[in-house]
This record gives sequence, C-alpha cells and structure tokens, in this order.
Amino acid sequence: MDLRQLRYFVTLADTRNFHRAAERLNMSQPPLTVAIRKLEEELGTALFERGSRGVALTAAGRASLDIARATLAQADRFREAVREGAMGERGRLRVGFVGSATFELLPRIIPEYRHLYPLVELVLEEAASVEIARRLTAGELDVGLVRLPLMEVAAVDVQPVDRDEMYAALPDNSQFAQAVAVPLEALAEEPFILQSRISVLHSTTLTACHEAGFIPRVAQEAAQLSAVLALVRSGLGVALVPSRAASSVPQGVRLVRLTRQVRIETGVALPRGRASPLASNFAAIAIDSDQLSK
Repeated sequence: MDLRQLRYFVTLADTRNFHRAAERLNMSQPPLTVAIRKLEEELGTALFERGSRGVALTAAGRASLDIARATLAQADRFREAVREGAMGERGRLRVGFVGSATFELLPRIIPEYRHLYPLVELVLEEAASVEIARRLTAGELDVGLVRLPLMEVAAVDVQPVDRDEMYAALPDNSQFAQAVAVPLEALAEEPFILQSRISVLHSTTLTACHEAGFIPRVAQEAAQLSAVLALVRSGLGVALVPSRAASSVPQGVRLVRLTRQVRIETGVALPRGRASPLASNFAAIAIDSDQLSK
C-alpha cells in the first residue's frame, strides 16, 4: 500500500463514482479500477460496494476513511516541511555571537529574520570570536557574528556587517570624564581593564596603545564586555570599548570619544563550503542590514 493508493481510495470515497474519481485524478477509469481492486486484495477486504449507480463504502471503508485522510494530510505536511527545510524556512538555527553584537547588530537582524522565517527556532549563544569560529568548523554552530579580524585561521567565510570605533570607558570621577574627546596617550598612566586574551578587543586595545606610544598597565581582564564596564565603574581602571556599548553603560561610567579613531568591525561567519540554507538566509539579512544602516 502506498500514498497513491490512499489518494485513489479517498477520491473515490468522496465522489462515489469511478468515472468522476478518475476525472478528478486526471487519469482514465480502467487503471483506477485496477488500483482499487489491488488495494482491496492487499488489505484482504472490500472497501466499496459496487452498484449500477456508483459505489458505497463498506463498513471497513467507513472505518478507515478518516485515517486515510489524516495520513495524506500528514504526507502533505511532510512534503511542505521538506520544502521549507530546503529553502531555510523551517528548522533550528544555532547562532554564535560576540557580546557587543547585542548592542545594535542583533537587534537589527533578529526582528527581520523572525518576520521572514517565523518557523525557524533560533538558538543564540554568546562566545568569543575564536570559539565561535572553532564551533562553526566543528559543526556545533550554524552561523556566527564575530569580531574581525579573526585571531586564528579557521575554515569559515566572513563578511563584514557592522563598523564601529573604540571609545574610552572612564569612571565618572576621571578628569577626562566630561571631555568631548580624549587622546589615548593621555591615559598612559591609568590602569587598564581588558577583555580576555582570546577576544579581538584585547589585541585591538594593545595595538592602539602601542600606536599611541605606550604599553598599557593591565590591572584586570574580564571575559565579557559587561564585566569590563562593571570593573571600570568600580574604579579599578579604564578600558577601550565599542561605542555601541553606550546603550548599556552602567551608572558611574562615561564613554568618551578618542581623538584618533580606533576602528573595529563585526562580521557574519559561515562554515566554509557547507553553510545550511538556514544560515545563508541569516547571513543575507545581516549583510542587507549593513547596507541599509550606511
């Protein structure tokens, strides 16, 4: 027994006439008659009583009709799910993201993605860029939002989707807290709070300080940007953070622009050569959102 036979059975049950059923199925009557007879032989019982004016369901036919309809409906839903999966319209998407992506990038992408792909389950996981790249390569994540450049070689394709600059995060009692802009070299004597060494922002801060003519005295390191800002608030030091962090700066911390820009980028990363339709759709929205934001 197959779905084709079930469809013949349901259509004949609806029309109660072999000729009308054959017309609805876009086939000739003799093959339909043969198919129904073979189905009854396979089941070992008659499904229809034949008469001069058409057919009527037997007790077995009546008992099985609803199940046949439900089976066909399930098969149709299965086909639709397969199509949606192939088009990236249904499924489970695992997204890795750096913490700073929560300030503007994720809020720019997620609403549009949810609008276009409401049947996709989103699983969002915060991690450092290096870890995201490794997990993409290992197949543990589908797509990532990472700081550029990546700190190590990974089998991922990356497209920039957001551009920002670093600001000085200062406790509000700093002599520079009310300044419009501050030269980075003016902070040379301050203790610095850095993100952990696997973060691109760690190396970005060190490079910027070196270019400003000094080696920063590192007082603390923290894994998350929120922790960096909390340590600045506690008066343990200063930090360089993305300007986008302005929306999440705690009370007691001021962000001040640097007189010489320190530019940073965020990119969308896909596993090289094996991005799923789900991930490709997410990346396309991220790239489009970058174009619209310019």
